[in-house]
Amino acid sequence: MKLSNNFNFKAKNTWLIFAFILVILILWNTNALFVSFSLQERSKMELWAMAQKEYIKNPSLSNLTFEVLQRSGTNPIIQVDEFDKIIEIRNIDWDNKKQDSIQLYNLLYEIKKENDPIIIQYKNDQGELVINQKLYYGNSSILKKLQYYPLALLLIIFLFGTVLYFVLKTSRVAEQNRLWTAMAKETAHQLGTPLSSMMGWISLLKEKDSLPIKEIDKDIKRLNLISERFSKVGSIPNLESQEINSVIEQTTSYLKKRSSEHILFEIKLPQKKVILPFNSQLISWTLENLIKNGIDAMKGKGRLSIQMIEQKSKVEICICDSGSGIKDELLPSIFNPGFTTKKRGWGLGLSLAKRIVEDFHNGKIIVNKNRQSQGTCFQILLNKS
Repeated sequence: MKLSNNFNFKAKNTWLIFAFILVILILWNTNALFVSFSLQERSKMELWAMAQKEYIKNPSLSNLTFEVLQRSGTNPIIQVDEFDKIIEIRNIDWDNKKQDSIQLYNLLYEIKKENDPIIIQYKNDQGELVINQKLYYGNSSILKKLQYYPLALLLIIFLFGTVLYFVLKTSRVAEQNRLWTAMAKETAHQLGTPLSSMMGWISLLKEKDSLPIKEIDKDIKRLNLISERFSKVGSIPNLESQEINSVIEQTTSYLKKRSSEHILFEIKLPQKKVILPFNSQLISWTLENLIKNGIDAMKGKGRLSIQMIEQKSKVEICICDSGSGIKDELLPSIFNPGFTTKKRGWGLGLSLAKRIVEDFHNGKIIVNKNRQSQGTCFQILLNKS
């Protein structure tokens, strides 16, 4: 079981590392693409600024210069003079008659944040600075969309991964359910054959009325109960409205007789009978598993507390021991099938308890309290209706 847990842990870590590397590659590749597009757009803007400079020097444009000036792409362009006064705009939907110039300067402020300006300067033959302008340009629509590309891609990957996770989880749960059903039915079948024979022999031996035969009869009834429990786990059990106090008392009494005399049992139940819909055999089985785990954890000496608290719509059953407790790193795995800390354990007790309480009774079972060297407290919540 430890090998299985280590394998699962390593598998999860491998997937996390793979996902992290994938995200880094996507972000790095997108950033490289963004930088490449950004440099291309700046080259176009510099070419456009150079064409403007040539136009200022020589108004009689060549066809190439005129073509460059006409094709400024889709980048929003605002050109200002040395005093930051707007002298030209391009690729901006603007109507001077209808819109306030303050809005245009606000837009200029936003565009300044996107890219560094391109300086357009021209000196005459005497070396005097005749033209001193700045060209501010924003990112094109394609470049703006590219900024959101990694987010969209990561969202798609996340959604795909989520769907895949739930599909695999549902498939795994369904497979586990089929395994539980097959195992339970086969166990009930295997136990049923020798039990029928033993019960027949007991009926003959009862005529002698000896004490050993009575004890054998109790154990056979016990085996028969176990067979019925497995049979019920292999199918959907019937829930009957009945009082639960006696079930807790009988289960505790049975295990108390078979445990160390150095273990102190403390049972706290409401004086009135608490009635709720449940399957007595399966709930008794759940209580047995939890109490046995507590007894094993205390290693023959300690205090075991079984308490039931009636709430408005639920019944709370707490089983606490004074054993060694459960390691914190193991808590998320204790209800997994096959998990065990015992050398010869099957790791089915807590998994069965969870299946009985949550799947069959629509309740809840959790570790309420857990401290190293101070014990563990399991809490069962069952609905009253």
